[in-house]
Amino acid sequence: MRLNLFWVRLAFAAFLISLAINVGWMVIGFDWRVIPAAIAGWYLADMVSGIIHMYMDYRPCRPNMGLDRLYFYEGSRESAEYLQLRDATLGRIGPIERLVYDFKNHHPRPDALGRRSMLRQVGSTVLSASLPFSLLLNLANWHAPVPAWLAALLITFLIGGTFAQYFHGSLHRGDVPPVVRLMRRLHLLMTPAAHDLHHQTLQRDFATNCGWSNPILNTTFRALRRRGRLADAGLEP
Repeated sequence: MRLNLFWVRLAFAAFLISLAINVGWMVIGFDWRVIPAAIAGWYLADMVSGIIHMYMDYRPCRPNMGLDRLYFYEGSRESAEYLQLRDATLGRIGPIERLVYDFKNHHPRPDALGRRSMLRQVGSTVLSASLPFSLLLNLANWHAPVPAWLAALLITFLIGGTFAQYFHGSLHRGDVPPVVRLMRRLHLLMTPAAHDLHHQTLQRDFATNCGWSNPILNTTFRALRRRGRLADAGLEP
């Protein structure tokens, strides 16, 4: 089931307003600790993007749902036959399982993610997590202002987490907006060349925001592999 675009747009607008209010509270109490805290929040968002990516890549799909037939479909993916098969197959599984399938389907067809609109990429995150989280921070600030350094950490974590899939998609397209190019030059976002290291093996560099956390995540991945976790069989339906 696709998200209703009206509700996604409404939730996204509400999120931006809520986020702006939180930034305003942070600016009022600004001190030197805001900068390191903001960097820490960006790092944590990057790490969470990598943890989710690693888990989704290697979590097995539920068997006997027809996902293998959909994944290995050899005809046109714009044909009526494929679209009917896709809708019927995905209609039999829940939203988490659809997300797991999307991660696996991304590997042989990486550019498909870049062709999706930003709202489609971040809509479910905004509705289920980002907007409620930001509103809770609004309420906390209204009751008793959160220390500016903590607000900075939470805000940058919230921004990085909300737009993680958009940042990921931007790594698979050439026409990115100027702000993304600037953030890449500042090393706040990773480059397509850096992300390509993940697609070469699917065994490293799972973080897709800035990549700062990849050294720790790579060590974690190798340790889990030595313990028999994250088997290659989970990479395909």
